[in-house]
This record gives sequence, C-alpha cells and structure tokens, in this order.
Amino acid sequence: MSQRIIQLEVLRYRPEQDEKPFFQTYSVPCEEEWVVLDALNVVKDDIDQTLSYRWSCHMFVCGSCGMVINGEPKLACKAFLTDYPDGKIRVEPLANFPIERDLVVVIDDFVEKLESVKPYIIPKEEKTIAQGEYLQTPAQLMNFKQYSMCINCLLCYSVCPQYGLTDGAFIGPAALALAHRYNMDSRDVGRSAREHVVASYEGVWECSFVGACSQVCPKHVDPAGAIQQSKFSSAMDYLTSFLPGGKK
Repeated sequence: MSQRIIQLEVLRYRPEQDEKPFFQTYSVPCEEEWVVLDALNVVKDDIDQTLSYRWSCHMFVCGSCGMVINGEPKLACKAFLTDYPDGKIRVEPLANFPIERDLVVVIDDFVEKLESVKPYIIPKEEKTIAQGEYLQTPAQLMNFKQYSMCINCLLCYSVCPQYGLTDGAFIGPAALALAHRYNMDSRDVGRSAREHVVASYEGVWECSFVGACSQVCPKHVDPAGAIQQSKFSSAMDYLTSFLPGGKK
C-alpha cells in the first residue's frame, strides 16, 4: 500500500471562541485507497482532537458524514482520495444549514419537516402483534422501494436552490420523497393526512425541478422525480374534486 501526504483544508468554527468560520489546513499522511473520512479520522486521532464532525458506519448507510467536499455535497465515506489526484481537498459543512461546530450542522429544521409529512405507515385498521404483519406483494413493494432507500444524509438539502432561496420554508427533497414513498405504499391510507403539507405552496409546488437533489443522492432515490409525481397526483385530486362525487 502506497502512502502520500494530502493537504486537507477544513472549515473550522468553535462558537465559544471564534467570531466567524475560518479554514485550517492539515498535512495528512494517507493510504491511496482511503476515503476523505479516513483522512478526517487521522486529523482527529493524531493531529487535532478539537475537530468536530459526524460519522458512524463508514459504509454509506447511516448518512451521518454528509459534507461539502471540493464544492460538491458528498458522503465523506464515499469520497475516495484517488478522485483528488492533486492531493488538495477542501471540506466544509453542508450548505443551507446553520453551523453548530466545525463540520457539524444544526438539522432541527429538517427533523421538523420530516415529522410534518408523517413518514410512517398509517394503516386502514390497526393490527395487534398476534394478528400478524401488513402484507403486500413484491410488485407492490417495487412501486415505492426506490424512495424508501433515503438515508437522510441531507446532501439534497445542501444542493437544493429552493431550500436555500426560501430560507428553509420549502419542505425539501428528502421529506417530500419520503411522503411519496408512504403514499405509494399499498398498506398505507394516510395520503389525505399528509396532503395539507405535501400539496402546500411550501411543499411540492415550491420545487422548480432543477434536479440537483437527484444528482447528488448517494442512494439514487430521485427525490426530484418523486416530487413531480406528487405534483401530478395533487393536480389530479384538485381537478377531480370538481366532478360529481369528487372529494372537496
């Protein structure tokens, strides 16, 4: 295994002592097959124990290590050093979120928005454990499986121009994609309970379909596509409400 020295430029911000964020550069010895997260761990373990960032699984499953790497929102555990042959890497916290400390951002706004779309199955009737599971066919599963792969890494929020331009008013890609996931689930009857959020102006209609969210998604969820499908469903609901027997 060959080793090289990379220049890791990290945005630092410690609110108890820093007036504003600043960049600090570390010379980090790294193995060629490492990812950016490995380099950050070397800094944390051997160079500067004050550096703060989130990570957990190291296998792009948990979504914790989302950050901006050389200007692009990525998971640090999926950003290989071989993709940066000049050895100069700039790491910043996710855009569009307040910085809590260094590379850690405050995600309270996202959590509130996620809760608002009721991201769980609302069944037609409750079952006890003794009554068994809510069953569905493989074909029914495939209707929404893609949208269930979201790991809440927030890369889509960091790159979404509408979320940034509306100062966080937009419900956002991940939350709306998960709402669509449950609306498409054959076991769920909660669409009407989500509609006042999903079909609101701050919901799907705020999306201008730039599509950047789908481009950066590490799990290929395609939140932009989910939002457009929700727009169609919402429009159809509105139009059919004028027909005899339509739901107002």
